[in-house]
Amino acid sequence: MMSHYDWSRFLLRVNINTEPQKIYDAWTTQAGLESWFLRQAEFTRTDGVLRAKTEHFGKGDAYEWRWYGYHDDVVERRKVLEVNGCDLLSFAFSGDCIVTVRVTEEAGESLCILEQSGIQSDEQSRIHYYHGCSLGWTFYLANLKSILEGGLDLRNKNLRLPNVINA
Repeated sequence: MMSHYDWSRFLLRVNINTEPQKIYDAWTTQAGLESWFLRQAEFTRTDGVLRAKTEHFGKGDAYEWRWYGYHDDVVERRKVLEVNGCDLLSFAFSGDCIVTVRVTEEAGESLCILEQSGIQSDEQSRIHYYHGCSLGWTFYLANLKSILEGGLDLRNKNLRLPNVINA
């Protein structure tokens, strides 16, 4: 029965043919995130100083993110919750969710594991934060794999072309 299904979290895994540190760097710098995920990813240190594009963000940093395919008023402003410099990061996300990313090796391959948790149990949250975010993250993880393996950037960068799966 679906009544026992855990709608509060989802887990996505993707193998990427590159070194684990390159995966981690793609997640933890402005330049990295803008190469596969975001149009703009700014991080401000706890002392109010904006981080350089290639500088790794830190625990407590505030972020401001904007996506291709969306106007500037679609922005995510939250905080970095955890980073360890090699294989773990987490950040607050829409709907009071938490996204945790782990980079590991399994069966001789590098693996990126994303978990979004803290999804509320109401129907709107299930649709938007469970279904919608899991679809979005699936695309972006595939794009991360494509970029890091030397492939194409699959994002829609045309603001006049709305409602596509790659934006």
